This record gives sequence, structure tokens and C-alpha cells, in this order.
Amino acid sequence: MAFPERANAHELIKGLWITFKSMFEKPVTIQYPEVKRPVKARFRGRHVLNRYENGLEKCIGCALCAAACPANAIFVEASENTDDERYAPGERYASTYEINLLRCIYCGFCEDSCPTEAITLEDNYELSFDSRFGAIYTKERLLVPVPENGKPTPQAVQPGIFTRSVPVMADPVD
Repeated sequence: MAFPERANAHELIKGLWITFKSMFEKPVTIQYPEVKRPVKARFRGRHVLNRYENGLEKCIGCALCAAACPANAIFVEASENTDDERYAPGERYASTYEINLLRCIYCGFCEDSCPTEAITLEDNYELSFDSRFGAIYTKERLLVPVPENGKPTPQAVQPGIFTRSVPVMADPVD
């Protein structure tokens, strides 16, 4: 017959030994606000709308991302480009682009369905909102800054630079 006191004492000593041993191991925690953990290559974080090198927006307002979104988190409204106000190289641009990040499931279908690679999911994982309205990212919040050699949109271009079938990426006129 085994003594229950000895079994309990053995388990207590075993647990204390594990605790004592872990005091000399390197800690696995990181100091989060100061040190940010690197993400993997396939990580899907916050969405961004990309631009071309000349500053024009890549989004042409086709709304394929909204159609591919299983959570119905994306709303796109397209408008016509003119030579006086050019936002994108095509005939249309996204005048309204909104993503409700409370509904988004970060599946990446919007990124896969975009024909111009306008929307991408980047590595920013710091997403906190203080209201429901703050969780709706508008086009202004999603657009990346204008590149160093680019010009902000809307741009005025010479008539005929952008054809109907294939956009010619020429320098816009001031």
C-alpha cells in the first residue's frame, strides 16, 4: 500500500524543480510597445490602397474586391475621370472606398481579386478603435502617401495621354 503523503510530496518537489529550473532560462516574452514582433511573409494585416510612381491611384473603381468579400465589408462607388481631374489612369476611379474593419475577416480575397493590385493587406497589426465609426476606413485613411517623385491627385493631364484601351503612364502636366 502506497502512502499518499509521499506521492503528494513527490509531486510538490517535481513542480518546484520545474519552477527553479525555469528561473535560469531565457524569457520568451517581448516588451510589446517598445519591441514589435516581426510578422511572417504571408501575414494579413491592415488594408492599404496603393499608388503608381507618378502619384495616380491604382484603384479603378471596378468593385471586384467588394464582390469577392465574403463578409460584405467593402463599399466602392466609382466616378468618371476627366483630363482636368485625373485620379487613376483608367476611365473611372473610386470616388468612395470604405472598408468596415469590424466586419472584415482578413481573408485576402479582395487582394486576390484586384486586377490592378490596388488593395493589399500589409503587416500592420495594431488595430484598435474607440468607436464603431473609427473602424470604417475611408479612402483617405487607406491611401499610401504620394511617392517622392509623384504628384498628389487629382492631377491635370494633357488630353489624349490616357487612351481608352491601354493607359500610357506619361508624366502629367501641372
